[in-house]
Amino acid sequence: MRAAVISDIHGNLYALEAVLDALEKDPPDEIWSLGDTIGYGPRPNRCAALMQERANVALAGNHDLAILGATGVSDLKEFSHDAAVSGRWTQEVLSDEARSYLSGLEPLAKVDDAELFHASPRDPVWDYVLTAEGALDALDLTEAPLVLVGHSHVALAIGITDAALDGGLAPEGSEADLARGRWLLNPGSVGQPRDGDPRAAYLMIDFDAKRAQFRRVPYAVERTQAEIRERNLPEALAERLAHGL
Repeated sequence: MRAAVISDIHGNLYALEAVLDALEKDPPDEIWSLGDTIGYGPRPNRCAALMQERANVALAGNHDLAILGATGVSDLKEFSHDAAVSGRWTQEVLSDEARSYLSGLEPLAKVDDAELFHASPRDPVWDYVLTAEGALDALDLTEAPLVLVGHSHVALAIGITDAALDGGLAPEGSEADLARGRWLLNPGSVGQPRDGDPRAAYLMIDFDAKRAQFRRVPYAVERTQAEIRERNLPEALAERLAHGL
């Protein structure tokens, strides 16, 4: 079985379409989304509709939950200025269909030999896994051979074999040998990468071959930037897309 893993789409339709187009050329058996379908970006409704149509497994992220006003999740007032402004705009334009779909999602799931979290096992909504220590903590708190997280917008591959940690940042083309020990993988972000590579990121996992490969695909950044500006969303949200920051 092959699964394509995506995360942090953030309302960036053109980035999501580029990833889905790439998957049409090399189709996985399933698509798994680790959450934050909306927030920041200008096309929340279409992105939610595509995930409802295409994703076999989908999680809720912190932006999804805050925009929906989910109980127990921080109010948008706790977000950064740009995130709060875009979040309030998203609340105003979110369709009933998108709201209904996203409201049915949870921030964690277990699928076969993988445990999925939007953020981390310690806190599936808010916690960031960005270091070897954070990855070790996540692996200590889980049992599955493979742990998948999103939220940080940074592609990572960190494994543990014979009590030794190995790995780190996972640029395009990086591979993980899933036959060796246990792994924590972050596919990176589709719609707002923060690892210095502006291309949309995703992860392809072959469970039979026990291999995972990190992939990137270019998209029309300028089209998303134009739509952000047309909607009078913060300029920084447009600017950062060109630099992957």
